[in-house]
Amino acid sequence: MQLFAAIDFETSSSERNSACALGYVIFNHSKIIKKQSYLIKPPKPEVHFTEIHGLTWDMLKKEKTFDKVWKEVKEELSRVDFFFAHNASFDRSVLHSCCYYYNIELPPQEFKDTVVLARKYWEFENNKLNTVCKNLRIPLNHHDALSDAKGCALIAIEAFKKGYVI
Repeated sequence: MQLFAAIDFETSSSERNSACALGYVIFNHSKIIKKQSYLIKPPKPEVHFTEIHGLTWDMLKKEKTFDKVWKEVKEELSRVDFFFAHNASFDRSVLHSCCYYYNIELPPQEFKDTVVLARKYWEFENNKLNTVCKNLRIPLNHHDALSDAKGCALIAIEAFKKGYVI
């Protein structure tokens, strides 16, 4: 049985190694199996995107850094066959930048992009995560890492129902 992880990062700044939240959902072709999220202390004591994700330095300064969070999740995420993300190039770049910053081996999984799936299987006014979720009646608290990851996983599951094959 194939297993997947939908991953979503929030960042504290425009620097890709500034992950401040990670949400992931492990799922198969038809259901979510596990949900997990972490707040992450970014490398610098600054948060520029509070108005987007609601996170502040005071909320993050006592959290674990990315290297310690990754140590906790690496084994579980190593069991999945593919990562999914909505606008995968962003989340892939955050993951890779954080791994480079902390000298962590990059995970080998390929990323699949649910933006691409949305374009292929539906014709919505746009393919933003909140638009796709609204049209598919998927609950979403946009820019909450776990909610975004869950929304991404449910988009992939809907695409599997429509015949998507990896």
